[in-house]
Amino acid sequence: MRRPLRAAGLLTLALLTVLPSAALGQARSLFAGADPDIEVADGRYWIYPTGGEGLSPWSSTDMAQWTRGDPLIRLKDIPWVRNDRAPIHFLWAPDMVQAKGGWFFYYSVGPQNPTPSRIGVAVCKGPAGPCTDSGRPLVNDGGKGFEAIDPQVFVDPKTQTPYLYAGGSAGAKLRAWTLKPDMVTIDREVPVETPPNFTEGAFMHYRSGVYYLSYSAGQWNHANYQVHYAVALSPTGPWRYGGALLQADKKFKGPGHHSFFQDPKDGAWYIVYHRWENVPGNGPYDGQRRVAIQKISYRADGAILPIKMN
Repeated sequence: MRRPLRAAGLLTLALLTVLPSAALGQARSLFAGADPDIEVADGRYWIYPTGGEGLSPWSSTDMAQWTRGDPLIRLKDIPWVRNDRAPIHFLWAPDMVQAKGGWFFYYSVGPQNPTPSRIGVAVCKGPAGPCTDSGRPLVNDGGKGFEAIDPQVFVDPKTQTPYLYAGGSAGAKLRAWTLKPDMVTIDREVPVETPPNFTEGAFMHYRSGVYYLSYSAGQWNHANYQVHYAVALSPTGPWRYGGALLQADKKFKGPGHHSFFQDPKDGAWYIVYHRWENVPGNGPYDGQRRVAIQKISYRADGAILPIKMN
């Protein structure tokens, strides 16, 4: 029998026996896109999906009707990409963060070959931009079993320390760093264990004394793509595995690469993710993924209830 974790003097995770899935409210299919990050600001919800040559936000006042904004940043705006002799680049999996009195936009520049993937950061005027690249890659040591993709920055509410999580796919390795107060410079790398079934797309959120590390498992263009999670009492572990949260069903395939947020309007927690809709078989799939949003729930002991999409 596993010993329980304790936080704030209370038994919070007895842990974490995954219960049968329970429907937690209808998922809303929003727009074509993938790898969504979400922020709430200025009375609007802002979603930042993967782009190609540019990264644009989508915004809404009600989580139902969404409008696409102008690009926050484009490949041609990034000097260290312009000067690279690699034949092709794409912008992937961004993460917008409001911290230290400003807005900071983190993104992947890939693919891994012929040059290693890298992570960049831009400083923005607000959630709708405009954004200006910092002038240099933030993480520039991809390769050798690590792919520098899928950045997520989490500011620890206890210490106000900003942590950068990144990695996946090629090697499926998770790494973490602390950032300096300017939010555009690495302070130091911190040891972190790669959790079970990790592929990519790490996301950290904090609730009631517990740190929740969630991430994608499986292959991005197959039905086995899904969301798993682990928990800890610090932002760098040690992790206690919680199991799968979000998996394919008969109608929706390959849900993953997600973010969580707490709605300031009602205090409820939501997950935003992408999925393949109305595709047969188990993959590989081609074509457009769609972004979806759905309310989630927690058990009394802190475990997240598995999510049923339909």
